[in-house]
Amino acid sequence: MSEPLSIVLGQHGQVRALRDGSVRVDGYALDFVDVKRMPDAYRAMARQQPYDICEMAPTSYLMAVAAGAPITALPLPMTRRFRHAGLQRRRDSDIRQPTDLEGRTVGSRTYAVSAAVWTRGILADDYGVDLKRIEWLTEEDENVETFVLPRNARRIPDGETLADLMRRGQLDAAFGGLAGLGADPGDALVELVEDAAARESRWFERTGIYPLHGVIVARNDVLARHPTLATRLFDAFVAAKERYLDAVRAGRADTPEDRRYRQLAKLVGDPLPYGLQENKASLEALIRYAHEQGLIETRPSLDSVFLDPRGIASPLTV
Repeated sequence: MSEPLSIVLGQHGQVRALRDGSVRVDGYALDFVDVKRMPDAYRAMARQQPYDICEMAPTSYLMAVAAGAPITALPLPMTRRFRHAGLQRRRDSDIRQPTDLEGRTVGSRTYAVSAAVWTRGILADDYGVDLKRIEWLTEEDENVETFVLPRNARRIPDGETLADLMRRGQLDAAFGGLAGLGADPGDALVELVEDAAARESRWFERTGIYPLHGVIVARNDVLARHPTLATRLFDAFVAAKERYLDAVRAGRADTPEDRRYRQLAKLVGDPLPYGLQENKASLEALIRYAHEQGLIETRPSLDSVFLDPRGIASPLTV
């Protein structure tokens, strides 16, 4: 057995079997590290790489690699969520369609948070929104220290929150939840795109793009020291995911998140696809959006930033 490898993962159903040890990675021991907030782990991995293996926001990963961070991602998306929904406006606002955001202020936890990158891409592609005509207000430092906000974005002062600004009427729209406002806004806000579910379905059928949030990255020195790790890790994640999806399909897993994936499966088939080819359209779209929005200067090829671990035999101990 190799030395324990530190790993940070969110509390996802599809990794539960890895966490409880019922699925193990042959030849490797995983030392799970719990963090208070996953975004803090993303930031640490972008800046100092304190963990051997870590879940990381995909846009932060692309930016970190472009800035020279010695990490490589495996095609193991951790969560999936369509992004026509999630951008909220004040109920009393005169905003009625996405193009009404031009000339307005929109709040996002960071400019590069993946939810915002996906939604901005959709606003531009599907609605013709001129993203440069929106003022983006952010609450936290960007994960990659060297990234400079574009001219139409600014960090709000320390001590202020996006929720404060929204309550005072100083924001026209903002992302909900961890991507922006945090707490449930109650009845004060409504979704900007009212028919989001129908539009998301048509968008997927037309493009094959299924937005991903969170990928698994490893430090390059760890991968170099352990040539079989990538493939064995990939296979372990697949085995853990299949156990989870079996429980979802059978109704044994029935939290709101489980039910969401059960519903998504009706549209997308496998609601948590792993692999480079299985995620090609989605990953290439995210790379394009990151480049178009100024997060990365050049568009890397898919195989230069994602390691496809298939092709090496890697028996699991399950």
